[in-house]
Amino acid sequence: MEDSGAILCQISVYKDMLDQVNLEIEANIQVTREIESEIVKCSEMESAMSVKESELTRSFLASQYELTGLISVTADSKNSLKLLDDEIRRLRNEHSEILRKITEKREGFVKMCFEFQREICVDEDSEFRSEREFLENQVRVLEEKNADVKNSILAYMEDEMINLLSD
Repeated sequence: MEDSGAILCQISVYKDMLDQVNLEIEANIQVTREIESEIVKCSEMESAMSVKESELTRSFLASQYELTGLISVTADSKNSLKLLDDEIRRLRNEHSEILRKITEKREGFVKMCFEFQREICVDEDSEFRSEREFLENQVRVLEEKNADVKNSILAYMEDEMINLLSD
């Protein structure tokens, strides 16, 4: 009987050890469940981060596309401004040349008028005087028109420069 008591005692020790192992297994199962729960949370966070990353990537690419467009528009604007500036310079040179030619022709016309008046002055004929007055009026009218054209061109160029500089 002593053997059966020792066996029972041994069984009891094994049972206690088995209970202890079962408790450790249950604790390990609980830890495993917590780890699995954390893994699920991490997976959800990873999915959310992937969505956020794709949104940021899309936003970045859209910004890059917009920036590229703005750079292109800026380059085109600079080219256009340079062309307009060149055109204004050309128009100024052309305007200066036209004014020079008009001045030369006016001076030549006035000189011819004075020479003609000197020749006519000898006769002092009323017909020649009226023609002289007519020519003087023509000279005055041409000078007024020239001044008007000059002022108009200068005003136009000033407006265009202001428009160009404001753009």
